Amino acid sequence: MRDDQPAPAHRPGWTPRDPTLPATPPPPPGHPRRARRSRPRRILRALLRTALFGALLLAAGFGAGYLLVDIPPANAAATAQSNVYLYRDGTQIVRDGEVNRENVRLAHIPLTVQQAVLAAEDRDFSSARAVDPKAMVRAAWNTLTGKGRQSGSTITQQYVKNYYLGQEQTVTRKVKEFFIAIKLNREKSKDEILEGYLNTSYFGRNAYGIQAAARAYYGKEAAELDTAEGAYLASLLNAPSAYDVATHPENRPRALARWNYVLDGMVKERWLSRAHRATAVFPTPHTARPATGLSGQRGYIVQAVEEYLTSHGVLDENTLAGGGFRITTTLEKDKQDAFVTAVDEKVMSRLDPARNPVDRYVRVGGAAIEPSTGRVVAMYGGVDYTRQYVNNATRRDYQVGSTFKPFVLTAAIEHTSLTQDGEPITPNTYYDGADKRPVQGWHGALYAPANEDDASYGDITVRTATDSSVNTVYAQMAVDVGPARVKETAVALGLPARTPDLNGSPSIALGPATASALDMAEAYATLANHGRHGTYTLVERITRDGQDLNLPPSGTRQAVSRVAADTTTHVLRSVVESGTGTAALAAGRPAAGKTGTAEDDKAAWFAGYTPDLATVVTVMGQDPDTGEQKPLYGALGQNRINGGGTPAEIWGHFTREALAGTEAREFELELGAGAEEWLEPLDPPQPDGPGDPDGPAEEGREGREGREGREGREEQEQPEEERLGQAGPKGPRQPRLPEEAQQPQTPQLPQTAQVPQVPQPAHPAHPEKERPRPETAQPEQQPPPPETETPDQAIPQSDPAAQPEQQLPRQ
Repeated sequence: MRDDQPAPAHRPGWTPRDPTLPATPPPPPGHPRRARRSRPRRILRALLRTALFGALLLAAGFGAGYLLVDIPPANAAATAQSNVYLYRDGTQIVRDGEVNRENVRLAHIPLTVQQAVLAAEDRDFSSARAVDPKAMVRAAWNTLTGKGRQSGSTITQQYVKNYYLGQEQTVTRKVKEFFIAIKLNREKSKDEILEGYLNTSYFGRNAYGIQAAARAYYGKEAAELDTAEGAYLASLLNAPSAYDVATHPENRPRALARWNYVLDGMVKERWLSRAHRATAVFPTPHTARPATGLSGQRGYIVQAVEEYLTSHGVLDENTLAGGGFRITTTLEKDKQDAFVTAVDEKVMSRLDPARNPVDRYVRVGGAAIEPSTGRVVAMYGGVDYTRQYVNNATRRDYQVGSTFKPFVLTAAIEHTSLTQDGEPITPNTYYDGADKRPVQGWHGALYAPANEDDASYGDITVRTATDSSVNTVYAQMAVDVGPARVKETAVALGLPARTPDLNGSPSIALGPATASALDMAEAYATLANHGRHGTYTLVERITRDGQDLNLPPSGTRQAVSRVAADTTTHVLRSVVESGTGTAALAAGRPAAGKTGTAEDDKAAWFAGYTPDLATVVTVMGQDPDTGEQKPLYGALGQNRINGGGTPAEIWGHFTREALAGTEAREFELELGAGAEEWLEPLDPPQPDGPGDPDGPAEEGREGREGREGREGREEQEQPEEERLGQAGPKGPRQPRLPEEAQQPQTPQLPQTAQVPQVPQPAHPAHPEKERPRPETAQPEQQPPPPETETPDQAIPQSDPAAQPEQQLPRQ
C-alpha cells in the first residue's frame, strides 16, 4: 500500500491487533482451559448424535414393524386342544380341556356390564389410544423390580392377545401385539373391539366369553345379568381362580375387595350412581358343574395341578385353558388308590345320612408328601369332584388346632428359648398345666386359655403336655419363645406366610390358623427330613408339541436345625406310642404325629410321618346346601370326631398300604441336651377336672382351643421385643432333679415347694437318670382308661342310638 493512499475503514466493533505485539499462541491440547471449552461440547455433540440416531432407528423400526406385521387370522384358541394329565408312571389320569364358548352381540350385553368390564380393565378405553407405552414401561419395570408380573395392556392389546396371538410371555409376541393393536384400532371401531374382547376373554370354569361365564356362574344368559353380577364377572378377568369364591371359600375377602373396586370405579367414572352403589349386594355365584369326565378324584387333581402351575408362574390360566399340554404329575397311582380305599373304609362306608343327618356334613381331605424329595405322591380332595366341588386337600378355611403345637416346640429348641425363670425349654421342662391359667410375661390383654374339658394337670413336662395336648402349657411356651418367632418357624417349615389367622399372639399355639392339609403336610415333611425344607412339587414334567417347559427349580434348604426338628420328632413319637394318636399304630412302623381339633369340633386332624412318608388327614363338617361350617357332634355314630379317632385311623390304614412292600425304617435322630426320655411314674399324671376327660363335652374338647384362639386374635399388637419373648413376671417353675440324678450335660432345674423330691426307680435304658413324681400332678381319683376301638374295627351299620357309647383317644 502506498503512503499517499488512505487507510481502509475499520469494521464497526472490531479493533485491529497491534502488529508490534507478539501473537498469542493457542493453548496446548492438554491445557485445562482448552479442555473446559471443548470437552462439554464433545459430550453434547455425542449425545445429540446418539439421540438422533436412536430416533431414526426407532422410526425405521416402527415403520418396518408396521409394514411387516399383518393382522393374522384367529388363533387356535377357538379350537383348543385337550390337556392330558398323567400319573408319575405315565398312566393317564384324565384328558381335559373342552372349550366352552358362545359369542353374543354387544347390543345383547347390558350397558352396565360393559361398563363394569371397562372399570375393571381399561377405564379410558373409549378415548385412549390402542396402546399405552407409559403403562407398558411401568408394568415392565414393576415386573423387573420384583413387584409381581403386571400387565400394561389396554383392552385392545388384550383382545389381540386373546384372539390373534397367544399367552406366551415373549418379546416377539409383545412386539406383534403392539403393531397389530395399532392397525386393528384403525380398522375396527371401539364397539367391535369391545365385543370381540368380551367374547374371547377367559373367566374361569372353562368359560370363554361373557355368555359362557354368565351360564357357568349364574345359570343365566348374558343379557339377564344385573350390575352386581356383571361387576363380579369383570373381577374374574384379573385372575379367575383367585376370585372364584365357590372354588376357594377362603378367597371371599379378596373377591369382595375386587368387586368393590369395580363398583367404585363405575361411580368414579359416573357410570353408576352412589345410591345404586350403596344398595349393591355381593352376588354369590352358583356352585360349578364340572364335566362328568372329572368325577372321583380326577377333578381335584386337575384343579390342584392347575393352581400349582399358575401360582408358580409356569403358565397363566388362559394359556393352560387353551390346551395342548402333556402334564406328568408326581402322584403315584398305587398310593392314590390307597388313600381312596382308606377313606372309603373308615368314613364313607360308615355314613348313614338317612338315619343320622349329621353324616351329611362329613368331608375328608388329605395329602401325602415324600420328605426326601418334596413330591406329592397322593391327595384326597373329597368324595367326588362332580358332587363336592371344593378341594378339601388345598382349601384354607378350617383351623388346624393342636397340629400346630409341634411348631411351638420346634421354635423353642431352635432359638434355645428360656422359661420365665430363665431355664432352658426341653421336652423334660416342667410347666404348670392348670386349667385357665393366665399366661405370664405377656403384656397384652389377659389370656387364660382353657384345657380340653376344663381339665387341670398340675406340674407336667412338655413331653406329657404334648401327649395330652395341654393348651395352657403351650400358650405359655409360645410366650416364652415369642409368638413372632413361632410364626417365623412355622413359615420356615412350610406354611405360607399368607396363611389366614397366622397371628403373632399367644393364641398361635392353639392353632387358629387355617392352613390346608397340603400346607401342613409340607411342614411335617420338613420335620421328617431333619429340618430340611423343600417346597412341594406336584408336577414332574410338562411338555407341549414335544418341547419341555421350565418348572420351578427343586432343592432343599435347612429351615431349622436338625436338632430342633429331630427333638420334635422324638416327642411326637410318644404321641403315637402312648398319647392321643395311638390309632396311628395301625401303620405297623415307627411313626410320629399330632392330633388336633378345630373350634366347636368343626374339623379334626391327624398329621404324622414315618421316615419315608408325611401325611395329613382332616375330617371337616360343612353343610352341603349353604356351605356353612358345621360341628361334627354325632357324626359316624360317635359322640364327637377328634384327631385321634377317625383321622388317625385313616392315616394308619393309608400309611400301611402306601408303604406295603418296603422295609420299615427307624428314625435316625440327633437330640439336644435334656431331650432324652425319663422314666414315667408308676401312676402317670392325670387331669383334675369335671367329668370324664374322654367323655362328651358341650364345647368341643380340644375344639375349645379354637375358641381361645379366636379370642387371642383380638389381643392388641405388642412391641417386637415382647412378641419375641421378653421375660416378664414369674411364670411356670421347674422342679430340680434329685442331686444324685443330675448329669453335667443336663440343665439344672430349680427346686420348687410344690414338687417334693421323691426318688424314682431308674429307667432301664438310662439307669443313671431319675424323675421326680410331682404330687400336685396326681388326681384325687383315677378315672378308668378309655375303651378305644382298634383302627381297623368296623362300626356295625345299625341305629347309633342302640350302640354302646364309643370312647375315643383324647386329643
